[in-house]
Amino acid sequence: MAKINSHYQKLQTSYLFSEIAKRVRSFEEAHPAARIIRLGIGDVVLPLPSPVVEAMKAAADEMGQRASFRGYGPEQGYPFLLEAIAADYARQGAVVGADEIFVSDGTKCDTGNFQELFAIDNVVAITDPVYPVYVDTNVMAGRTGPAGAGGRYGGLVYLPATAENGFDPPLPEGRADIIYLCSPNNPTGTVLPRASLARWVEYARAHEAVILFDAAYEAFIREPGLLHSIYEIPGAREVAIEFRSLSKTAGFTGTRCAYTVIPKEVAARNDKGERVPLHGLWNRRHTTKFNGVSYPIQKAAEATFLPAGRAGVQANIAYYMENARLIREGLTSAGYTIYGGVNAPYIWLKVPAGLSSWAFFDRLLGEANVVGTPGSGFGSGGEGYFRLSAFGLRENVQEAMARIQSAALPR
Repeated sequence: MAKINSHYQKLQTSYLFSEIAKRVRSFEEAHPAARIIRLGIGDVVLPLPSPVVEAMKAAADEMGQRASFRGYGPEQGYPFLLEAIAADYARQGAVVGADEIFVSDGTKCDTGNFQELFAIDNVVAITDPVYPVYVDTNVMAGRTGPAGAGGRYGGLVYLPATAENGFDPPLPEGRADIIYLCSPNNPTGTVLPRASLARWVEYARAHEAVILFDAAYEAFIREPGLLHSIYEIPGAREVAIEFRSLSKTAGFTGTRCAYTVIPKEVAARNDKGERVPLHGLWNRRHTTKFNGVSYPIQKAAEATFLPAGRAGVQANIAYYMENARLIREGLTSAGYTIYGGVNAPYIWLKVPAGLSSWAFFDRLLGEANVVGTPGSGFGSGGEGYFRLSAFGLRENVQEAMARIQSAALPR
């Protein structure tokens, strides 16, 4: 009989957003007249900017002509998009070569899959709370023990990101070989300052660790002086992989395009102790397991980096960040303690005393018909908190705040 990968059975309950969907469906069946406002999962609602759509249409027309038809494209991405991305990094003060970029269909996929390059006995450090994919994919790979009573998995190094430390997690006290960082952070909506990122790069260089840096929300940074890329830190090219996405930045959740940067300097050791560049390993994995993003989507992605498309993207981001401001101010006036939402589209709410994050989810859904995300779904460090997303239509955000302010919810 075929045998399963038993590490999958270590995973706790269902995936966070599947559980949310299940609870919402149950509520809708019991209350068919209720109009639910969803501020939970971070899915965009605004259409793609018109220059991006026009680029996609033009590319689709090319696919309908014999002279311009394209079959399989390069798995790493078409040169026109790679060069546009490299130029975007240059504008931000980071040095990235076009041949160090790999185009994919999502940062979720890339951050989840990158762990395949590392030996099973690497020690993985994650912040807590954390985007669940970082943890779950390492559990699936067999890099952890079972989860304890508090939900933490044996074998992982947990780095608390709390209100007390400004959501700026401490360096590991012991060994850490692979370090997941996310800034702007999902779920807390906060950003790591330059000094903190410099400290992480210094740690990684001293301990031959590799930083997996998720910068999917960098385009939402509003305040000057904050870094958009870890490669703005000297020495980061030796130790860091950076992941970016057009999903939330440019509204590509339904069209799918992201990219990962692997500088040629980043290396890890094989079982003989020899340093092996990760660029070549990921190139082998990428070309073996991925057929590339379609030509029309890559042309649309290129348009997001051109002046007209960039203006449309920035207008959409400004819309969502105005939503974030309305949520911040609405929750604050309702008596809640909140964090984030200034340089990221997520607001991190402190749950009232006496309630778990899932209990607050049920109360918010039942009494205000508003859906958010329980903090405990992001790890034990998220218990006692709740995430709201600014990805919504303005009128829905305004109504949600009015409902929350008038509902008989605990404060």
